[in-house]
Amino acid sequence: MRFVKYHALGNDYLVIPPSELGVKLKREQIQRICHRNYGPGSDGLLLGPLPSKACNYRLRIFNPDGSEAEKSGNGLRIFSRFLWDERLVREKPFTVETPGGAVTCRVGADGRMVAVGMGKVSFDGSKVPVRGEAGEVLRAKMKIEDRGFEYCAATVGNPHCILLCDDPTPGLARRYGPLIETDERFPNRTNVQFMQVLDRGNIRIEIWERGAGYTLASGSSATAAAATAYKLGLCDADISVHMPGGELKIRISPDFTARMEGPVTRVCSGNIDREMFEER
Repeated sequence: MRFVKYHALGNDYLVIPPSELGVKLKREQIQRICHRNYGPGSDGLLLGPLPSKACNYRLRIFNPDGSEAEKSGNGLRIFSRFLWDERLVREKPFTVETPGGAVTCRVGADGRMVAVGMGKVSFDGSKVPVRGEAGEVLRAKMKIEDRGFEYCAATVGNPHCILLCDDPTPGLARRYGPLIETDERFPNRTNVQFMQVLDRGNIRIEIWERGAGYTLASGSSATAAAATAYKLGLCDADISVHMPGGELKIRISPDFTARMEGPVTRVCSGNIDREMFEER
């Protein structure tokens, strides 16, 4: 099974072309592939390109716990770079179908910088979804164990909970992230961002990613957080999102359509041996 590994600001994925699969991947196999000790190791798995009736290509995205994600901003940038490396695309924009909606991607001249139109961000609780919330979920209150938070909920094709913080830290994300991800108000679980607004053009976030855990960077998280800062009137339309892994540029249109741009780095390629899947 051939794979190519990339990272996008430290958020790493394995791309596996569907032609390499003899059988349908099971949850346990995905978990083994993504495992840092028993497999090649990654923050997720990208299966594509797949055929699409609506777009140029179709992509499936899997988390390390074996669950399928609706959309991933970093995953889409990495997949775009893979298509570039395989000489399936050049500088002309192309479209990719995901379970979280279709997106338009464009790869830069050297292949290392990729822009993705992430679609329209919604804060409607019924769309995120947030249980019991029909209108926009903005500056709502929640208490998790001993701490109260002010949060907003958003969807970029996948669910996000953005918490306003004065000083987001990895420890904060690791402690409260898993509790918020699985909180009963989020029926599909949720990605979690702890956000600090630095000024009109910059925010900083720490991320707990649904199905993956603490993450150095996330494109959809950066998009959701930037859109939230813009929605609350705390930032202008062009926002730099600072994460432990690096920086992404997000532009929010007046209708809350979002465009993300950031780097992708090719790491390695190889083959997964059948022996890896054998029971120990």
